[in-house]
Amino acid sequence: MTNNIKISKNEIRKIEDVYDYDKLSDEEKEKLQEVIYRHPMRIPKYYYNLIDWDDKTDPIKRMAVPHILELDTSGDYDTSGESTNTKLPGLQHKYSTTALVLSTNVCFMYCRHCFRKRMVGYSREEIMKRMEKTVEYVKKHKQINNVLVTGGDAFTMSNKMIENYLKNLSAIEHLDFIRFGTRSLVVKPERVYKDHELLKILEKYNKQKEVIIVTQFNHPKEITEEARLAINALKEAGCTIRNQAVLLKGINDEPNTLALLLNKLTSVGIHPYYVFQCRPVKYVTHFQVSLSEGIEIIEEAKKKLNGISKAFRYIMSHPRGKIEIFSKTDKHFIFKFHQNKDPEDANKVFMRDIDNSANWLSEDLELIEK
Repeated sequence: MTNNIKISKNEIRKIEDVYDYDKLSDEEKEKLQEVIYRHPMRIPKYYYNLIDWDDKTDPIKRMAVPHILELDTSGDYDTSGESTNTKLPGLQHKYSTTALVLSTNVCFMYCRHCFRKRMVGYSREEIMKRMEKTVEYVKKHKQINNVLVTGGDAFTMSNKMIENYLKNLSAIEHLDFIRFGTRSLVVKPERVYKDHELLKILEKYNKQKEVIIVTQFNHPKEITEEARLAINALKEAGCTIRNQAVLLKGINDEPNTLALLLNKLTSVGIHPYYVFQCRPVKYVTHFQVSLSEGIEIIEEAKKKLNGISKAFRYIMSHPRGKIEIFSKTDKHFIFKFHQNKDPEDANKVFMRDIDNSANWLSEDLELIEK
């Protein structure tokens, strides 16, 4: 049995250090080196030790360890039009009420399905370098009622930087809440539950503006006892925790698995609010399921959920907005704009003839396969 193999080092950064690397052919090793040259590898000790090496389809391994399928160049690097919404380096303003801050390009783990592969762990060109510019922009745009500080992973920032964001943003009267995007609860929970300084900072500013933690649990195996320690610590600090899962082939694209994930999340006090269609990002498309499959998986999973755990929306994060993948009839897919970049798309409902191979919508909202 191999599933009890553990590592003692803090993290894995070299493909040679992965347990089953020596079993690969020379050609496979060469291809994997090419993968991580383009998109780096980083796996925290905690998350690496969740891998069951006896299971060839282990979901933790699939999300963390590079694969030669990442050499597939189909798709695009920016599938949601983030570049067109950039107002300052590191600041995006796509939806009128929300400002998004790319505070860092660093993550505790570089997820293999990441939709920001163009920048995470690599490019610094899109990162916010001066927080003061963010604050100034938000102050001037009074329609903004919330800010999402993300990256990368916002909790890779120092506690001092996190506090600076909270101090300055909390002082803006027209903001209702502040969000932090982090997967630390999933991949490195000790960053949260062992850091009492961080928790005190969050508790302090949560009394001024609601602080919401946006995370991403994708599989039930990720909801461990250590993850619960981090969840409980954040809740004790007064934070609300919301989950944005991604529908991923070979990981959670089965109704029972997805239902178990969503039910477990609500049982530990995390509110699921989006399940995303995996974006057709370059080197990530092997994680996509078709829209037809996705709708069926979601609808079957919902049969096993309670009212709280089924309150999420199945969403495509599209250049024109967040489009809810609502359902399908015998002949048509049904979509609805949940959020929109342009006012003319507000609340728009539209239908398209079913195409079982389609997995995305083009800019003019036609079904495509990428």
